[in-house]
Order: sequence, then C-alpha cells, then structure tokens
Amino acid sequence: MSTFVFIRISVRMIRAGVSWWPGNITPGGRHIHHMVFGVVFMIAAGFGAFSPIGDLHPWLEIFAGLFGAGAALVLDEFALILDLRDVYWSEQGRVSVDAVVVGASVCGLMLLGATPLGITDVFTGWPYLVAVVLINGALAIVTMTKGKVWTGMAALFVPTLGIVGAIRLARPQSPWARWRYPPESSKAIRAARRDQHERWIDKLRAQVYNAIAGRPSN
Repeated sequence: MSTFVFIRISVRMIRAGVSWWPGNITPGGRHIHHMVFGVVFMIAAGFGAFSPIGDLHPWLEIFAGLFGAGAALVLDEFALILDLRDVYWSEQGRVSVDAVVVGASVCGLMLLGATPLGITDVFTGWPYLVAVVLINGALAIVTMTKGKVWTGMAALFVPTLGIVGAIRLARPQSPWARWRYPPESSKAIRAARRDQHERWIDKLRAQVYNAIAGRPSN
C-alpha cells in the first residue's frame, strides 16, 4: 500500500508540473511505465523466494516486500494492461484504482485469517473440499457477472456475501442483465429502478477516487 501511495503522489506531482520533482523516465524518448519495474520486481522476488535462500531470514522478508512493491506498481497501471494503451488519466484508468482496492481488500481478509473459497484445514476429504470450492466459486462468479465485482471478490473469502450477491438483482449494464433480463421485463425495470436509487454510491466512489488518483482528463 505504501508503494501505491508513493507512486500516486509521484505521478500527480509530474502531472502538476512540479519543477523540483523527478519526471518520467524516458530514455531515448520512450516512456518507461512503472508497471515495467513492477514486473521486474515480481519476477525477481519469485525467483528469489524459490531459490535456496528463499526461506532464510532476512531474505524471506526482503523478497516478500519486493513482491508487494512490484504488485502495487503493476496494479496501479492495470487499466493500461487491460486496454493495451495509455488510459492512465482517462475514465477507463479508474479500473486501476478498482484493482488496487480489490487487491488491498483481499490482502486484508487474508491477514484476518480468511481463506479463499472457504478452504480450511477442517476438511478431511476431497469430496467435501471440491464441493466447497465449486459452490463458493460459482456464487462468486455469478455475483461478479451481475456487475458486483467488489462483492464477488470478497465472496471468495466470505461465502455469505456470494449468497447475497447471487440472489440480488443484477445491475442493468452487467452481463447477467443482458443475458437474463429481456428488455421491458419486470426484472429489467426493477434493476433499473434500484440502480437509480444506488447512484449515490457511484458518485461517492468517484469523489473518493478523485481524491486518491486525481480527476480523469475525460
């Protein structure tokens, strides 16, 4: 998280044209995005962690920190990878902040002891384990296709959220709504009405993202 905060401060200082702040890295006129350094950090950390010194103190902490820093740099430019073009300061670039928020939330849940898909050491047989994984995974996928990506990601660690998300109406622009809600159907109308009532959440999200990542250019 500290890496993400630092890099966001850095790019906003560059965007503002602060004269004393180091600018972009552009050898030969080519802009080297910070996700490149993130990929290098993650690869180096992975190789180091699996090397003979990977389990030794303090190398374990060093490689873990290097991987975390690299992941933050990559996630901060996730939208560029997704669109294969520089959308950092556009509205599409907000996907990067979504990715960071989801990543931070998952890390927080793991630190609190949550495990993906409800897998714990209490399961002693493969049939039970497979059933838990399939059911919880399916609920999370349904929730995300209903346009509730954050809830779906959290449902991987908190299965109850997957049950709620899978039961509730989909958002009108979601893939689930396009597949399952015919135009002018009762579900399509109810989903649109509920979406209008929940617009304040999107407005609040935009204000928070503006404070964190700066206003988009378009």
